[in-house]
Amino acid sequence: MKTSTPTWIWYPGDFEVWLGNIFNNRRTERGVIFPPFWKQDSHWPTVAFTKSVDLDEDIELTIDAEGEYSFSVDGKLQAHHQVPKGHHELSIKVWNQATPPAIFVTGGSIVSDATWMVTYEDKIWIDENGVAHGSGIYVPAGCWNFDSPSTPPSQYRLERKEMRPVNEERISPAGMLYDFGREMFGYLKLTQQKGTLEVFYGESREEALDKEHCETLDVLREGHRTPGSKAFRYIYIEAAADSSYGDVLVDFEYAPFSPQHSGSFRCSDDELNRIWEVSAYTLELTTREFFMDGIKRDRWTWSGDAIQSYLMNYYLHFDTECVKRTIRQLRGKDPVTAHVNTIMDYTFYWFISLRQFLMYTGDLDFIKEMFPRIKSLMDYVESRLNEDGFAEGKSDDWVFVDWTDFPMHKRGVLCFEQLLLLNAYLMLFVLSILIRRNDLASYYASKAKALQKKIPETFWDEERGVFWHSLEDGKLNKQITKFPHIMAIVYGLLKDEQKEKVAKNVLLNPNVPPITTPYMRFYELEALCITGHHDYVMKEIKDYWGGMLREGATSFWEKYNPEEHGAEHLAMYGRPYGKSLCHAWGASPLYLLGRYFLGVKPTRTGYTEFEVKPVLGGLEWMEGDVPTPRGLIHVYMDKHQVKVLSSADNGWLCLEDERIAVEAGKELIVELKQKQA
Repeated sequence: MKTSTPTWIWYPGDFEVWLGNIFNNRRTERGVIFPPFWKQDSHWPTVAFTKSVDLDEDIELTIDAEGEYSFSVDGKLQAHHQVPKGHHELSIKVWNQATPPAIFVTGGSIVSDATWMVTYEDKIWIDENGVAHGSGIYVPAGCWNFDSPSTPPSQYRLERKEMRPVNEERISPAGMLYDFGREMFGYLKLTQQKGTLEVFYGESREEALDKEHCETLDVLREGHRTPGSKAFRYIYIEAAADSSYGDVLVDFEYAPFSPQHSGSFRCSDDELNRIWEVSAYTLELTTREFFMDGIKRDRWTWSGDAIQSYLMNYYLHFDTECVKRTIRQLRGKDPVTAHVNTIMDYTFYWFISLRQFLMYTGDLDFIKEMFPRIKSLMDYVESRLNEDGFAEGKSDDWVFVDWTDFPMHKRGVLCFEQLLLLNAYLMLFVLSILIRRNDLASYYASKAKALQKKIPETFWDEERGVFWHSLEDGKLNKQITKFPHIMAIVYGLLKDEQKEKVAKNVLLNPNVPPITTPYMRFYELEALCITGHHDYVMKEIKDYWGGMLREGATSFWEKYNPEEHGAEHLAMYGRPYGKSLCHAWGASPLYLLGRYFLGVKPTRTGYTEFEVKPVLGGLEWMEGDVPTPRGLIHVYMDKHQVKVLSSADNGWLCLEDERIAVEAGKELIVELKQKQA
């Protein structure tokens, strides 16, 4: 982000690393802190900010800093902040062990912004394209929207609003149950508190009333500070005979957004409208300082969860800053000593998310910023490939893929992982070209080409039209799972005739074990949309997400099994309430409906060109808005016509045998032929 107005600046990525450590260490289990089990980096405690200036007159600077600082002009320390006219090299060096060193500078034509350069003094200077130039890492400063001296980055907070329960119920002489009507996230506030209170939180009524097994709780003592934020719908409070309290309130915490620039969806099916609304609420609850997984239990940033949140976000609020913060936080710092979140597939998703980010936003500056860390992470990946160039989990890797209700081996060389690795190589090839690193582009192209040849040679059975699951100890494991087939379709790695075989032989085959998590259902239903099975996908959305609504969901869950009922839906990980009932990956319909039913997607980076390819999927009518960097795209479709109104030009309405230009600000109305309807 470059600006001509003054703003707080810091070493890029340090704000996210520092904030991420606070964020990821808020998780508790029954009142006890539960830190992440992966490496957590820290910000650089000493950072030097530099700027070349040419002045027509003497200037007096005002410098605000987070930390202790020194000011130099042309390499000489100054006791004052005056800069004489002429050409000068300015340097402000800041030390801060507690929060990221940051500065806010004003004075005449000199302001702190992203044109300043920063170093953390490691004596290896590297430009934004990853090329070494001497001594000291030297990169453009990081900044965001902290545009006042009184709003330094260390004071960043989400917004809050006061909420009250919609119902209360006396459970025992000492205990009251409060129902807030739907899933909440925030800080409990009690008025007129006296004595000690026990507080039990629950995403369900059963959890809040189960004092021995609920996942989160607090013991509130008179005069102590308000406890940390919690996720809940219900709160059960027990007060001893000598304790009491007045009103029960919650400071609901949320990331602000503009409804005028957000996505929307409405259609002829009331249940589907409710599914979209609850999906939107689920993503809003899990969009915080970063995109988190579930608001009750983990409260961590996970790369596999996040990549889906990014895609859903592009069709809801288009909050690109939260995407960038999360990508930076997940990557952390060099040297790389483990996979992202320790999970091999999550490293590959991290790579893939950057290419998606560029396609939706067009922000090449962010890619340039991240490229040194992209390359060093791929260097780590390559150091762990086996002699055939395949990714194979080692003893300190977690090979996740998905939670399954059937036995699935994760040892050896999984076809699923190789398809993700291939797509990561293709991503690095494209990004290398865009930042003009042709040497790396050639290298990554050769790696992708080799893998494109090896994967089908090793795993593809042309006669049966399937990928075998894995290669273990030199032998094929001929288990058939949906996972590699889904990824091969989603990432465009199959020919059209192969896609049809896979859809028929695997994805729509009832003998292949089903997927029961919204996480992988996201990709499964996307693959089915790509292969033209929109009516089937629409039915699945209504059955699966509608099934959660019929079980009383007010936000969508980590996992849903239609065979379970009542309290069975609450259990996971061997705990009666271990399942997250508000999980980011549960909001999949946001993406599916926007991308494959409204049919809007960028075809060139940043929506400089786009297409609208709507499909009713059995609905009578539908309409909605898709946010883009160039404004909203509104789509309406019924059985007789399609209407498109876009804030941007260079768009195309794609129907079966027509491709019609979309002009900015001019509503396009096309009458449908009977076959298309």
